[in-house]
Amino acid sequence: MSGKIKILIPLYNDWDALDLLLSEIKKDVSGELFSKLSFVIVDDCSSIPCDIQRFSGYDLSIIRLWRNISHQKAIALGLSYLSQNETFDSLIVMDSDGEDKPSDIQRLYEASIKAPNHIIFAKRSKRSEGIVFKIGYSIYKFLFGLLTGKVIEFGNFSILPFTQARKLGYVSEIWNHFSGGIIRSKLPYSSIPIERGVRLAGKSKMNFVSLVLHGLSAISVHLDTVAVRILIGSLLMTAVAGLGAVIVLIVRIISPENASPGWATTLITASIIIILQALLSSLFLIFTVLNYRTQKHFIPAKEYSDFIEKVEKI
Repeated sequence: MSGKIKILIPLYNDWDALDLLLSEIKKDVSGELFSKLSFVIVDDCSSIPCDIQRFSGYDLSIIRLWRNISHQKAIALGLSYLSQNETFDSLIVMDSDGEDKPSDIQRLYEASIKAPNHIIFAKRSKRSEGIVFKIGYSIYKFLFGLLTGKVIEFGNFSILPFTQARKLGYVSEIWNHFSGGIIRSKLPYSSIPIERGVRLAGKSKMNFVSLVLHGLSAISVHLDTVAVRILIGSLLMTAVAGLGAVIVLIVRIISPENASPGWATTLITASIIIILQALLSSLFLIFTVLNYRTQKHFIPAKEYSDFIEKVEKI
């Protein structure tokens, strides 16, 4: 390898923020590190055109996509293209808006030197978003842990060694969610605490619906585990409902004079309905997941070229 470090940045219309981001990176990282950097922008079919010559002062290329495919898929395509067509030592994945602070590139790089075979994530130790987002993010982390049995405290901002980046191109789950796919892949990873920055320019393209879909995508990566946990939860619910029905029946037999007409029948019927719904829904989900596992999955490393219109280089 030549000591090169690629910085992969997915982007949709955030050209002004990217301009500021590149300037901040040049200012904040050491001269030695900056000399190793080259930038790869995945243009997610932006509706605002931008000439690559705007960034002529940098070692930079732009991967133009045929259509808008979303942030996570753009990362998967960019990673696959680079790992199949370029040589480098490390790959840094970061957002274009500046919320992944340029000054933390140095910290990720230094952490990767200490753990050369690990994927290193930026763990969010402090966030700059409002209280509503923080509450929603806490709920997301709770649900993710409850349904998958795993912990997720990081986003896309990370550094990957070349060998791991190449392997990830064959992990179909990164097509839905980059960091969730890495957790699922069982490749070695760790994280360092890093504070989240603020947007450099423009407004976020993420709305409430987008955020919910993003969270569900992370959970869907572990769908087989989720299905089994839901089945276990349904069995517990069935046991509770069955116990309730037995208690109602015992009370009805022991003290029939204190009971209202028909109450026992109503409660027992409700319990049976709960039991049947829980079991049938869980079994349907389990068989759906098992059937999905027999299907051929999308492999980014093999099919990335179908989405790429052209690659421009300075």
